[in-house]
Amino acid sequence: MDGPVAPASGGAGQGLRHSAALVQSPGEFVEVAAAFLEEGLRAGDLPVLAAAPESADAVRRALGGRAGTVEVDPRVCLLGVRAPDAVAVIRQVLDRALAGGSGRLRILAEPVFGADPRRWREVRRYEAVSNALVAPLPVTAMCVYDRSRVPADALDTARVTHPELLVGGRPVANPGYTSPDACLREIAVVREPVEAGEPVYAVDDVPTLPALRHGLRTVLTAVVPDPDQHADLHLAVSEVAANAFRHGRPPVSARVWADGTTVVCTVTDSGPGYDDPCAGFVPAHGDDLAAGGMGLWLARKLWDSVDLLPGSTGGLTVRLATTLSPSAPGRVVA
Repeated sequence: MDGPVAPASGGAGQGLRHSAALVQSPGEFVEVAAAFLEEGLRAGDLPVLAAAPESADAVRRALGGRAGTVEVDPRVCLLGVRAPDAVAVIRQVLDRALAGGSGRLRILAEPVFGADPRRWREVRRYEAVSNALVAPLPVTAMCVYDRSRVPADALDTARVTHPELLVGGRPVANPGYTSPDACLREIAVVREPVEAGEPVYAVDDVPTLPALRHGLRTVLTAVVPDPDQHADLHLAVSEVAANAFRHGRPPVSARVWADGTTVVCTVTDSGPGYDDPCAGFVPAHGDDLAAGGMGLWLARKLWDSVDLLPGSTGGLTVRLATTLSPSAPGRVVA
């Protein structure tokens, strides 16, 4: 694992408390969210509200005069950013809380799933990996799932990724909780529909890294119409390819699938294998980016989805997938 996201200024109190509340309506969402944030204000925590704009506005109205003491940052619930940037925001806000003398950081989050099943998987992945990366930090987080707005097929994320559930107004141990490693491995085996067809690019036993980078650049130029998005995707997959040559062993192979709306790329090496599904959510060597170890982290920042698939007898496949859209590179469309 890349390791916990340690705050620069140390910690206070116990580690992560991560709970979920399943509510029936927007009105109940506001009631639960406001009560949770008010509890944090009374305890001296630094409260952060991470929700869609209309939900955040409703909660702030319910808080009345105390709303000004609550920070609002939708990035924490993956609005406008991908998971590595959301994790970085949590660290930054926590450092600010500790520097200001707050005992804990308190986060009220509204998971926003949208209509795209890939988005559902990424929300689930982010919820799961947070349990590993934020575990030692003084953070109390509650994710409120509104049954009237969250797709029914996505509601199970609340039960699988939260150690506690809100029952009768109190957090209790969740018997359905799944460990981060197990949850992330389950997500990784889900194939993209486009992979059922023939790849538009397939190469085995690539002789050199420059040859693979050139081949990937050529095919991405052909299937990614936006030049900025093409540049980002190629930069990230080039780093993944470099990892295959640097840390794996030949033969190295690659595949690309594309259907006009989605691009999927896999890079496979035959090395000793690598089995850390949490890798890449923070830089491998911490804040010192000059030390390297940024390949998977960069991939997770620039592609919508990154899966690590260890081979049964060694080797590793890294699968990257993204939606082609007119949105700005790096923006997650809910």
